Amino acid sequence: MTPQLQRPTGAFVGASWAALFLGAGVYLFGLWNANMQLNEKGYYFTLLMYGLFAAVSLQKSVRDKLEGVKVSGIYFGLCWLSLGIAVLLLAVGLWNATLASSEKGFYAMAFLLSLFGSVAVQKNTRDIALFNENAAPAAMGQDGAA
Repeated sequence: MTPQLQRPTGAFVGASWAALFLGAGVYLFGLWNANMQLNEKGYYFTLLMYGLFAAVSLQKSVRDKLEGVKVSGIYFGLCWLSLGIAVLLLAVGLWNATLASSEKGFYAMAFLLSLFGSVAVQKNTRDIALFNENAAPAAMGQDGAA
């Protein structure tokens, strides 16, 4: 029995994009308005970009493996390592920052929300593409003729 493909609902797709934009947006808004030196702002901005890239790369690697696409072990490991490093560097940076605990929590939660959003958006993008690939031949018939 093969699993039936289902297109992600519009609500989930919208919630995923909202999580990504809200998480990254409030994180960046907080950085813009923060009373810290420019090099500190650059550090936190770079961590956000690195974390988003690592999260999307890891999700893509996991999905590729599930779909039978060959993913090298070293790349898969580097994806996990990169995501771990991004989260660890954020934790170390916030631990040593001269920010109020509420500000530290704000940055941590916005960072994690944006990582979740990026993974969910990537998953939805792949699910929709796979659904559309499989729906097109079904609409045309088995032999490809309309």
